[in-house]
Amino acid sequence: MIAFRHFALRRGSRLLLSDIDLVIQGGWRLGVVGRNGCGKSSLFAALQGQLEADAGELDMPAKLRLASVAQETPALPDPAIDYVMGGDVELAAALRDELDAQARGDTEAMARAHHRIEELHGYDARARAGRLLHGLGFSPDTHERAVREFSGGWRVRLNLARALMAPSELLLLDEPTNHLDLDAVLWLEEWLRRYQGTLLVISHDREFLDGVITHTLHLNEGRAKLYAGNYSAFERQRSEQLRLQQIAHEREQAERAHLQSFIDRFKAKASKAKQAQSRVKRLEKMAGTEAVRAERPFRFEFAVPDRVPDSMLQLEDVEAGYLSQPLAVEGSATVGDDAAAREENASRQPTGQAGPNVILREVRFRLEAGERIGLLGPNGAGKSTLVKTLVGELAPLAGERKAHKDLKIGYFAQHTVESLREGASPFDHLQDKAAGVAAQALRDFLGSWNFAGDRAFESVDGFSGGERARLALALIAWDKPNLLLLDEPTNHLDLDMREALADALADFDGALVLVSHDRHLLGMVCDSFWRVADGRVDPFDGDLDDYARWLRSRSNAPRKNSEAPAAPVESAAERRRAAAAQRENEKATRQRVKKIETRVAAIDQDLTTLEQKLADPETYHGSTAELMKLGQRQAELRKEKETLEAEWLALYELLEA
Repeated sequence: MIAFRHFALRRGSRLLLSDIDLVIQGGWRLGVVGRNGCGKSSLFAALQGQLEADAGELDMPAKLRLASVAQETPALPDPAIDYVMGGDVELAAALRDELDAQARGDTEAMARAHHRIEELHGYDARARAGRLLHGLGFSPDTHERAVREFSGGWRVRLNLARALMAPSELLLLDEPTNHLDLDAVLWLEEWLRRYQGTLLVISHDREFLDGVITHTLHLNEGRAKLYAGNYSAFERQRSEQLRLQQIAHEREQAERAHLQSFIDRFKAKASKAKQAQSRVKRLEKMAGTEAVRAERPFRFEFAVPDRVPDSMLQLEDVEAGYLSQPLAVEGSATVGDDAAAREENASRQPTGQAGPNVILREVRFRLEAGERIGLLGPNGAGKSTLVKTLVGELAPLAGERKAHKDLKIGYFAQHTVESLREGASPFDHLQDKAAGVAAQALRDFLGSWNFAGDRAFESVDGFSGGERARLALALIAWDKPNLLLLDEPTNHLDLDMREALADALADFDGALVLVSHDRHLLGMVCDSFWRVADGRVDPFDGDLDDYARWLRSRSNAPRKNSEAPAAPVESAAERRRAAAAQRENEKATRQRVKKIETRVAAIDQDLTTLEQKLADPETYHGSTAELMKLGQRQAELRKEKETLEAEWLALYELLEA
C-alpha cells in the first residue's frame, strides 16, 4: 500500500500538486492521466525518491522493490540480452560471484553462489530475457548484438525490457509505448495484464490504457482524483460529474438571482426586512459551485484543398530502400522506424562494398481521392521507407513513382519536430513559408492553432514536445495539402491534442496515409489498412481488432527473413475453418501442456535432490569425476526445463488467445 497524506509538490516556484490524500492498494494497475505539465512525471520522481515533498507525507513500504525505465542508455559493448538480464540486480551479482568463485577455484563460494542463483530462478533468466526481447520486436539474431549498435528508439526498448526483467512489487512506466510499433504495444498489454505487482503507468494512448489499467488517477489543477475502472470508464464518470456540476451551478445561479431579486425589492420595507436579512445570510452561505470550463482548450482543422485529383499517387513494381548505408559511430543514436532495417541490410553487404539496401520489393500501391490508409507492421519493417518513397524523399531503386500534377503533399516525419529552427518563433517559421502575406493574417492563423498573442513570437527553444508538434502540424496545414502523409504524429501529443488531431483528420477532405501506434487515432480516421512486413506491402482485409486477433494467433516461433508472411485469416469462411481447426487442436494442446507440467515437476524434484548434494560440503571432498557428473546432470536438467518452459509458455499463450 502506498499512501499520500496532505501531499504537496513544487517544481521551482510552481505548485504542481497540493493537499493530495490518496491510497494506492497493492495489485492495482493505475493509469495516471492529465494534461502535459500537470505533474505526472514529477509524481513518479517523488515515488522514486528523486523529489522531496514540499508538504505532507508519502508512505511506502520500506523494502518495496521498485522498477522503472531508465531515461538514458549507455553505449555499451555488452550483448543486448546480457544488458536486459542486468535488470535483475541481485541475480547479476550472484552470477558475477559464481564466475569469480570459479576463476579462484573456491568450491565453497561456488556452492553458495550456486544456491543463491537457484533461489533467484537465475538459470532460466536468459530464456526469460529472450522472451522479453522477442515480445518487444527484437529478432533472435539481434540478441547478442552490442547495445551501442542499436539506434535510439531500439535502445529505449532495451531499457523497457530491462525494467520488465527486474523483480518488482511496484513498476513505474512513463509513456512506455512511445517508441513501440503496434505489434509490440499489443504484446506489452498482455504482459502487463499478467503483472502481479502494483503498476503505475503514464500514457497518452487511450486504447493501451483501456487494455491495461484497473484504476485511473486524474491530475488536474493541482488536485488528484481517483476513479475505479479504465480510461473509458474514467471519461464517462468525469463527464457525468461535470454534467451534474454544471446543472448544480445553473440551479445555484438561478437561486442566487431569485434571492438577490427579493433582497433588492424588499430590503427597504420594514415589514419584509427580517425576511430580506435571512435571504442575505442564505446567499452568503451558498457553496459557490463553479461553472464547468471547457476540457479541451482548442480545436483546429486542415483547410479544404484547392483541388483533389481522382488518381493522386501510384507506385508500380517499386523497390524501396537506400542507396548506401553510412557507417555507425559508437555512441550515436539514430531514431527512426527503419533504422533496424537499414542496419540489417547493411550487415548483409560484403565488406568494403556499398550498394542499394532494398527494404521493400514489388510494391504496388495506389492512392485515390478520399482514401484513408493506415500502415501496420513492426518497427524496422519499412513503414517509414514506404512513406518517404510516397513523398519522393527517397527515389525508387527500381520501378516507377507516378504523381498527379496537382498533388500537394503535407508530410509529417518522425524528425519533423526536431527540425524546427532553434531560436525562431512560430511567426518566423510561418513567415518563411508565406513571404509577403500580411502579418495579421499570419497571427490569426497561428491563433487558430493556439499560438495567440505574444505566444506567436516566443522562441521554440522553450516549447514542449507537444507544442513543437502542434506548430509542425500548423505549418503543414498552411499549405492546404490534398494528401497528408503522417509518420507517428502523436509521439509528443497529450490526450486532448490527440483528440483534436483525430477530429481534424476525420474532417479532412483530402487523402491520408497514417503511421501510428495509437489505435484510437487509427480507428477514428482510417478506412483501410495495409501491412508492411517481410519486405512486402500488402492490403490487410480487416480492422484493428482483426489485426490484434491475427497477431495473437501467430506462432511465437520466429520466421526466417526469407519466409513469406503468413496470410491473415480474414474471410468469414476462413475464420470458421480456423475456429474448427482450433477446436480440434485445443484438446491435443492441453494434453501436451499437462505432460510438460508433469515432466517439469519431476525435473524440479530431481534438481532439488541434486542441489542438496551440491550444497553439502562433503560432496566437494569426494571424487572430482562424481562432482563433474552431478554438475553435468544438473546442467542437462536445467536445459531441458528451460526448453519445456518456453514450449509451455507458447502453448499457454495460444490457448489464452
